[in-house]
Amino acid sequence: MQIWVDADACPKAIKDILYRAAERTQTSVTLVANQYLQTPPSRYIKFLQVQSGYDIADNEIVKRLSAGDLVITGDIPLANDTIDKGAHALNPRGERYTKENIKQRLNMRDFMDTLRASGIDTGGLAAMSQRDVQAFANQLDSFLAQHNQ
Repeated sequence: MQIWVDADACPKAIKDILYRAAERTQTSVTLVANQYLQTPPSRYIKFLQVQSGYDIADNEIVKRLSAGDLVITGDIPLANDTIDKGAHALNPRGERYTKENIKQRLNMRDFMDTLRASGIDTGGLAAMSQRDVQAFANQLDSFLAQHNQ
């Protein structure tokens, strides 16, 4: 099992948690982004830079991941593709995407896209809070405890 990170939009606080978890649990973490990211020196932490472009990083993650892997992403279509491949998905706010909730999330995303396309201001996500960071850390720890036995 390894962890893949959709790293272009992943908050620094979440990456820091992942770096510590990689060392603590000796789990491979690969950050995928189209811009260079500096990562701490570790045999468990890797960085894969891909070309710029729409969904290039997402497609690379889907291509490389295996069933049972964990993908960290706020991108709902990527989470859906991850689940379709038998892997797990967790967003940076600590919400696990599952077979039971992903279709609803996709429908809501598409609905909000339609509203925005028609000129309606739907606002955006609230800023990442300390509670969100803690929720992520708790979900990650729970997942790793369950899958690293």
